[in-house]
Amino acid sequence: MSLESVRAFLGEHAPDIAIIQQDASTATVAEAAATLGVLPGQIAKTLSIRIGDIVMLVVARGDARLDNRKTKDALGGRPRMLGAEEVEALTGHPVGGVCPFGLARPLPVYCDLSLRDFDIVYPAAGSRTASVRLSPDRLAELTGARWIDVCQPPAG
Repeated sequence: MSLESVRAFLGEHAPDIAIIQQDASTATVAEAAATLGVLPGQIAKTLSIRIGDIVMLVVARGDARLDNRKTKDALGGRPRMLGAEEVEALTGHPVGGVCPFGLARPLPVYCDLSLRDFDIVYPAAGSRTASVRLSPDRLAELTGARWIDVCQPPAG
């Protein structure tokens, strides 16, 4: 259902964006970068977090880490990562395929400014072997995301 919900979402809102289906796993940042032949930072990972009673998605570059202080300042509380079962129940997507498209229910979506380090990023597409290719601004536009600064820059 998850890949199909993403396909339906893109069909309605962005028919020009193709789903990239792979034979190899793209479930982790490292696997996705290797499979797609791109830098780990170009993988747009979707983090499912809870702040207080509110569940939200934060999309960030693959090699960035969520910064608790920045998140608290930007979103008003300390972030707590959701467990795999809760993630799938709330997004409709399995861990490793979570993306802000075709969600099981509406959730607030935020894009971390770190995504703008790249012209093109690759978020998952609802399965552990599917992705899409688009610009960070298009990603934010399609999902109604707000831009925020909640990640630490990648080490190195």
